[in-house]
Amino acid sequence: MTDGLDFCRYEFVTMVPKRARPAGSLVHAAARVVSGQAAASLSWRSPTFFHYSPITYHIPSLLLAPYSLFATVCHMPRCPWATTEPNITYHDKEWGVPIHDDRKLFEFLILEGAQAGLSWTTILKKRQNYRKAFDGFRAEKIVRYGARDLKRLLGEAGIVRNRLKIAATIQNANAFLAVRKEFGSFDRYLWSFVGGKPKQNRWRRMAQVPARTLESDAMSRDLIKRGFKFVGSTICYALMQATGMVNDHLVSCPRRSQLAGAPRRN
Repeated sequence: MTDGLDFCRYEFVTMVPKRARPAGSLVHAAARVVSGQAAASLSWRSPTFFHYSPITYHIPSLLLAPYSLFATVCHMPRCPWATTEPNITYHDKEWGVPIHDDRKLFEFLILEGAQAGLSWTTILKKRQNYRKAFDGFRAEKIVRYGARDLKRLLGEAGIVRNRLKIAATIQNANAFLAVRKEFGSFDRYLWSFVGGKPKQNRWRRMAQVPARTLESDAMSRDLIKRGFKFVGSTICYALMQATGMVNDHLVSCPRRSQLAGAPRRN
């Protein structure tokens, strides 16, 4: 397990006799383990892949078949929107982590705009396709796209084939380069809307998390004034959440304190 990640400790409650799970064996590892992958009551009567980050164990059915192994798992209390992949990995590794790389910020700006009317899960599943289709989100290349590229992108099944969103990506690349030239970096420009440092929120329920704020309103107005498209206030706030300008992990989620730089209180 990665040092510094304050996950819950899990104790598997098992009916497998101790003689069948000597210390150091896979069954022993399954009986007592630290993990953060899932919350469930599991009956291991079939071949089971058991996660002990960063190692994956395979427990053969023959080893467990003579016994009835039930595990009750206390899981890492993630934010409730992260229940399946790819959302779990995205939540644990990326969401809310401060980003200061211009290319990555531009990537999130485009992806958040592509999400409009769709789910973020859909966009996450298409992200690698987007990176390939749009030259790794290198704005210098995207600004040179012409009619042939537009036709290519409209035929690309791995991305959202919306003519307005694709055209907006090209236009946003031009606006991005103009902002970077004016401010020295896109990072300096975007982060100015939160005073240059993450805003640490303390939400206890998802219902408390806003869809937009005064800061996202200001960001949206200025981006639109500079020629950006698909940058409404709600999209801007999602961008701020994704790139760590605001820490919107719930107080019950260990990632909040990790990103805030403070130890988690149990």
